[in-house]
Amino acid sequence: MYAITIREPGDPDVLEWAEVADPRPGPGEVLLEVAASAVNRADLLQRQGQYPPPPGASETLGLECSGTIAELGEGVEDWNVGDEVCALLSGGGYAEKAVVPAGQLLPVPGEIDLLTAAALPEVACTVWANVVMHAKLTEGEVLLVHGGAGGIGTHAIQVGKALGATVAVTAGSPERLESCRQLGADITIDYKEEDFVEVLKKETGGANVILDNMGAAYLGRNVDALQQDGRLVIIGMQGGVKGELNVGALLGKRASVFAAGLRFRPLDQKAAIVGDVRDRLWPLVAEGLVKPIVGQVVPMAEAATAHRIMEEGSVFGKVLLAAKS
Repeated sequence: MYAITIREPGDPDVLEWAEVADPRPGPGEVLLEVAASAVNRADLLQRQGQYPPPPGASETLGLECSGTIAELGEGVEDWNVGDEVCALLSGGGYAEKAVVPAGQLLPVPGEIDLLTAAALPEVACTVWANVVMHAKLTEGEVLLVHGGAGGIGTHAIQVGKALGATVAVTAGSPERLESCRQLGADITIDYKEEDFVEVLKKETGGANVILDNMGAAYLGRNVDALQQDGRLVIIGMQGGVKGELNVGALLGKRASVFAAGLRFRPLDQKAAIVGDVRDRLWPLVAEGLVKPIVGQVVPMAEAATAHRIMEEGSVFGKVLLAAKS
């Protein structure tokens, strides 16, 4: 088969479409004929040599994909050859074939086409695990989403609205903020021109839940923006890894700070998240209340172009890689 390989750590030009050995499913796994994968910021870091895959995972980029089941490994009973699915991966999505633990498979929901379904698994599992399963966002609360125009952000806006929350977002241009409003965002904040803490306190008194992709750079301001009993969930480090935390402010608000990735979780935890997503989120997707937002589709062999697009930060939603043109 063909897959994207990394010649050496570096800029997007190190990505090459090359022939590699076909993967084989082990016990409890399935082999997919990949229709599409999607680009995540973790892929950019891995390409640069800064984010190696977990032990035993594929060295190939790609944390999610969609495709058709081609082969079942020993012990897989709930799926059949020919099923159209999308999947959460620890690696391996930028390829014509991928091996997936059966517990990380999801059926293609509703009327979503197979290619577009590749935009769902990583954002769905990340947002659901953090905002709903951990932070327990409920109807009537305020959710602040940093980076509202990205893949995670566009999904989180819709999940928040579907659950009955007031949703505030930050983004870097009027055009991207308007697109967030069209998805349902109630409060839009241009982080280049406005202080999100001031805006949020004026509009709502603060956030009950904050989904943060910035890390250190926003740590103190995020705590300031929380209401009493607020929950700050950190899922990214685009603003650095070391920040100063005012424990007094945290104690005064009875607030909590939680940081969690998805890629390095044990298989049983990933399966539990995927199962909850299927049971509780997938019906919302099937009803059209939560939709995959695809900004651009690029042939998988041209993954370098897709990485440049991501680095430019101009796309609204997800960038997909189509395995076949």
